[in-house]
Amino acid sequence: MTTIIIKKVKKGGHAHHGGAWKIAYADFVTAMMAFFLLMWLISMTTQEQKVGLAEYFAPAALSPATSGAGGILYGTALDTSGNKSSTPRDAARGSVEQEDRARSISPGRASELDASRPAANVQANVSAIASLRQALQSMPDIAELSRNIVIEQTKEGVNVSLVDQDGRSMFREGSVDPYEHTRRVLEALAPTLRRLPNRLSITGHTAVARPGSARAGEPWNLSAGRALSVRAILSGAGVPNDNFASVTGRADTEPVFPDNPYLAPNRRVTVTLLNASPPVPPNLFR
Repeated sequence: MTTIIIKKVKKGGHAHHGGAWKIAYADFVTAMMAFFLLMWLISMTTQEQKVGLAEYFAPAALSPATSGAGGILYGTALDTSGNKSSTPRDAARGSVEQEDRARSISPGRASELDASRPAANVQANVSAIASLRQALQSMPDIAELSRNIVIEQTKEGVNVSLVDQDGRSMFREGSVDPYEHTRRVLEALAPTLRRLPNRLSITGHTAVARPGSARAGEPWNLSAGRALSVRAILSGAGVPNDNFASVTGRADTEPVFPDNPYLAPNRRVTVTLLNASPPVPPNLFR
């Protein structure tokens, strides 16, 4: 007798999809809420508030390093091309000065001097920057001024810039009188500047007045007066008069941000520790 076997296939239900789609949907809804909240905030802010926000997030200055990291007083960098704080006029002036020095000596001796100078200056500047930062970091009460103090290495030497930020200035508006926190910073730097062999150049800068706003003082007098005030404080704190090479005011002719000369960080006073001149060989002019 033949046995007949009948197979019945039962159709199963759909597999469980899990809850991943719920998480993705929740993330999408959250992102949309954040987007519409941002659009609402933008529509509710005034032009002055928008400018203030832009100034708050704008870097105060640029450093020769490309990382911009390292903690307090270490500056910021925008791209891999390095320091951008010097203007084309500074670069052209430096180029002319180098050409004049090169013409005054023979080509062979000029190349020897130029080869030995950069390495020595860089090493000395790194040591000077470390000393200046140590002097400031020993004062915890000025930690809140970290965005107002920029120390960086340039072609001329080491710049120590007292930079205005939106909501915090280093000098009283339209005045050459510094705030007390500015005076404390300069007095903290004075002992280090007195020990270092570098001569000092002090330069004041102002920002361009916004259209329709009242100008806070004549820019040339204001920038020069603030530079003189910085020199007076350093001199009173023990820096010898012979250490000062120049005190100048540049008004609003050299903004840090040429694309937006109205920004607060364009208002600054820079103390430059000038590179030492290269030694002149005894038989140079024989």
